[in-house]
Amino acid sequence: MDISPEKQNIDKLFGTTAYHIDFYQRDYKWTEEPVRRLIDDIFYGFDVTYEKNKSLDPKPETVAAKYPWYYLNTYVTNTIDGRVYVVDGQQRLTTLTLILINLLHRSEELKSKLKGWIGSKIAGQAGFQTQFWMNHERHTETLQALFDDDDQIPTESGITAENMLSNYNLIHSYLEQKLASSHKFETFVFYFLHRLVLINLSVEQTDVPMVFEVINDRGVRLRPYEILKGKLLGQIDKIELDSGNYNEKWETCVARINRHKPDEIDAFLIYFLKAKFADNRKAGQRFDSDYHREIFKPDLNEKLKLERDPVRVKTFLDDDLDYYSRLYDRIWRLSESEEEGFEAIYYNRLNEMDSQFLLMLSACTVNDPEEDDKLKLVPYNIDRLFSLLRLQRSYDSNEFSDAIFEISVGIRDKGASEISTVFEKKLTELLEKRRGTEVSNTFEYGQFRNTSITDIPTRFTRYFFARVDRFIARGTNSGEKHPFGDLVTKTGVVNGFHIEHILSHNKESLDAFENDEERFEADRNKLGGVLLLKGKDNISSNNEIYSKKLQSYAKTLHWNESLRADSYKSKKDFEGFMNETGLVFEACGKFGPGELEQRQKLLFDISKLLWKAV
Repeated sequence: MDISPEKQNIDKLFGTTAYHIDFYQRDYKWTEEPVRRLIDDIFYGFDVTYEKNKSLDPKPETVAAKYPWYYLNTYVTNTIDGRVYVVDGQQRLTTLTLILINLLHRSEELKSKLKGWIGSKIAGQAGFQTQFWMNHERHTETLQALFDDDDQIPTESGITAENMLSNYNLIHSYLEQKLASSHKFETFVFYFLHRLVLINLSVEQTDVPMVFEVINDRGVRLRPYEILKGKLLGQIDKIELDSGNYNEKWETCVARINRHKPDEIDAFLIYFLKAKFADNRKAGQRFDSDYHREIFKPDLNEKLKLERDPVRVKTFLDDDLDYYSRLYDRIWRLSESEEEGFEAIYYNRLNEMDSQFLLMLSACTVNDPEEDDKLKLVPYNIDRLFSLLRLQRSYDSNEFSDAIFEISVGIRDKGASEISTVFEKKLTELLEKRRGTEVSNTFEYGQFRNTSITDIPTRFTRYFFARVDRFIARGTNSGEKHPFGDLVTKTGVVNGFHIEHILSHNKESLDAFENDEERFEADRNKLGGVLLLKGKDNISSNNEIYSKKLQSYAKTLHWNESLRADSYKSKKDFEGFMNETGLVFEACGKFGPGELEQRQKLLFDISKLLWKAV
């Protein structure tokens, strides 16, 4: 590796070389804290020395003799086809340029003869145009407006322009106070241009990715995806990088995903690598932190072939990254808002089943012609697997997490017709492990019969009854009472939805269970013995006897109303629904052990239809 260090002051740094912002570099993201720290550091040494020497004329010889030099850190460049690119250090160099612009305007106010010299450190003349030495090509209008001291500074070009303006204003306020007199101002200009020192490290193009990562291990670290960008794009010839728009392609993919959540691109890349290259959960853990390094390790590089292979890198950017980022974006959008046929993706989000991202990335191939089918089958089967394990009290979080990776291997790049079989096999295995016996039926009433709200989380209980209510609403053409997501997620006292026991703890209820407290408490918690009610309805029914509570169930959810006789009177749609499904709904004028068992069995029959094998 060839690195050429060179010591420079700012006078030498700026004046003849235009520095282009390399694709490795992020936007100009320095805000008040690092800018203020830099200026404080610069003035710390200057102020002390100035107080001792302020009687001396501001001359370069005086400053050179009396003022110590100050080290401003390192910046890294590489030169391609005559262009000098900043690999690391653009945050600092851009801030120094903003300081110079303000010094230029201070020189005008103070009528200093140093104006021309300062201006030459900011920009040169290229034909009719100004050539800024810090060449932010996409933000030239902002720099020009600051340089010209315009009243209106455009910032439409992005975050870099916005930060340039806000930091310039900070610098202006700072220097206005610090450099009020011509004497101090001109002394500072000589100090700033002659005594502030940086080290330039000029590296060969082939060394840039490695140097870039090492340098950014200090200070505020880059995100893994930002380092990965440098390591990938650094392999592509500069001319081809521009002509093929590979930087723009990368940024488009990043923006596509990060619009859902800041830095979500890291999560996407982790899911992608696990989906395609992890055969079990332990193997997948290698990607949880420094995935940008794992990609280039020999075992993974043998499959990805991204190490020193610009042809493969271009294919990866054109095909893999483009397709899977679009797929991930689509899954995100479907998880946020229901779309007919893809409801299971939304359901899984409500149940916080983020594993659906991994499994859908695993199942789909680049430009998959069966994408729609897979985006229906995979989420449906995840929901079915999770729900049937929960409803049969057979869910274990560690076992489930392990099973996700085993399913991932089973469906990886496979056709849609093979997906459900893989899930069904895994469901059977998990049930057999839990029961310690062979399983021929993956959903049995004997396993569901005693399932209660003490066995499953409250959120899933709300989700379960939301699914039941939607099933009845659609089957009877009567419309949903509340938005589906509200039933699952809203928990406020007034407008939230809560689980309420049908049987309150009172004499009437205990009498129905022959005053057997233990049996009463166990049975009243069963799913057939509870309802989902809105906050105020829940509060109003309190500990009333059943006949009173039954009245309050009117105009609530369909499942609650099915306890009432008036839900069946002259309602042909409900009759047709029962005839079509074979479900037996009955009003319950009283509620005891028999009615509770009947409701539990009815919920089981509904669940069989909701989560049937496909």
